[in-house]
Amino acid sequence: MDLKGIKLVVTDMDGTLLNARHQVSGRFFELQRELSLRGIRFAAASGRQYQSIACKLQPILDEVIIIAENGGLVRHRDRELLSTPLGREVRDRVLETLALVPGAHPILCGKDRAYLLPPSEAFRAQLEEYYTEFEFLERLVGFEGEIMKVAVYHFESAESFLYPAVKPFEGQLKVKVSGAHWVDLSDPLAHKGHALELVQQYLGITPGQTLAFGDYNNDLEMLERAEFSFAMANAHPNVLQKARYRTASNEEQGVEQVLERLLGQLG
Repeated sequence: MDLKGIKLVVTDMDGTLLNARHQVSGRFFELQRELSLRGIRFAAASGRQYQSIACKLQPILDEVIIIAENGGLVRHRDRELLSTPLGREVRDRVLETLALVPGAHPILCGKDRAYLLPPSEAFRAQLEEYYTEFEFLERLVGFEGEIMKVAVYHFESAESFLYPAVKPFEGQLKVKVSGAHWVDLSDPLAHKGHALELVQQYLGITPGQTLAFGDYNNDLEMLERAEFSFAMANAHPNVLQKARYRTASNEEQGVEQVLERLLGQLG
């Protein structure tokens, strides 16, 4: 595999770049700096909020393009490249549907913070890993602020308990099982593939010059926009089928292994 033409590296966060303890390796930061010196750009694409991604990537924050909220929000330094908010009426219908689902924990994801009902202690522990800025409200239906997506958590299984309830919104919204415990609902254009296409246009980089890594269903459209698409060994079966190549798991630093191969080819 000849990677010498790569100009852009884009990677998902959870299950891909982050290990099971939600950490970025020091080795990744070293490799990214070496690639940056060679003119190769880096983008992080995640269902996380912008602030959470920025916190994880603080050492390279000035260099990275952040695709947050599953592609609903894209920022480069202080410049906003894309914002695709979710309509209020359909958002309220989603919340009303989720109120009937036992164990569903909905979150309204804004640009600068997330909004949710006061959580249990168990759910607050999950919340604080994925969101650094949040506010508790007594009621979510009727919230008037701009919201990028509705994220929903279930302690047992998003695919089994959440997805069947919100599946009827497909066609009106982008509905994604984005992790073992998460489902995200957003505007139909708010997905990582659309966001990556915009980033490629912004940088003047083609899919043939793009290297992408993913592990879950919310990465599928992004992988389609990269000729060099890699599924992690721990990826969802849909991702393993979609990606052109495979690498080791996030616990085995599969992203870093491919980046080392890229640097080795560059000489």
